[in-house]
Amino acid sequence: MYNECLIDEVSYKGYRIKTYQDDEPDNPRDWDNLGKIFYGHKRYVLGEVDVRKEFEDCYSWDDVEKRIIELYDPLVILPLYLYDHGILRIKIGDFYDSQLPQGHAYFDTGMVGFVIAEKDKVRKEYKVKRISKKLREQVKQILEDEIDVFDKYLSGQVYAYSIEDTDIACSGFYDYDEMVKYAKEEVDGIVEKARKDKQAKLKAMIKNSVPIDKRQAILAS
Repeated sequence: MYNECLIDEVSYKGYRIKTYQDDEPDNPRDWDNLGKIFYGHKRYVLGEVDVRKEFEDCYSWDDVEKRIIELYDPLVILPLYLYDHGILRIKIGDFYDSQLPQGHAYFDTGMVGFVIAEKDKVRKEYKVKRISKKLREQVKQILEDEIDVFDKYLSGQVYAYSIEDTDIACSGFYDYDEMVKYAKEEVDGIVEKARKDKQAKLKAMIKNSVPIDKRQAILAS
């Protein structure tokens, strides 16, 4: 299935769970996000609105921010930074205090845009007229979560698994540990079904007066 992207094999209750890097994940920016990304990059598509085309007369991020506020009336507007060195990483705020596999991100990083939540969209989503401070903080957290998922997509941190000798496989996991937990629950289901099937078979044999030695032979097969 994903053999060229194999990460690990986990043995669990007699089954082998194979874990992989998902090599064809969905772009989370195609999902129904609360936030909207305004970006400016000549090589990468990093969101919904390319400011180089949308705001051709803006020559600084300050100008872009003012134009977004003027046109979109955001409840929340947060700066986005991109790290580009072997892998792509994106986050809210700069990378200067971040520890990445390549080391501290002092270089190969810079501002790349904004993510916003529009007031009208928030009111519609939460069915409110007045936006409280608590809701504003909740929306901010949602934007941070959406960017975290997008970061995992850009950096290849999306996973899949298959259970050997079964037709069970699943992809699109953005948390490796949660994926393994989910796969183990699938194995639990397989084992429990096998137990119930064996129990039902045994009851049927008892009902039909099958001799003990034949029962054991059949159940052991």
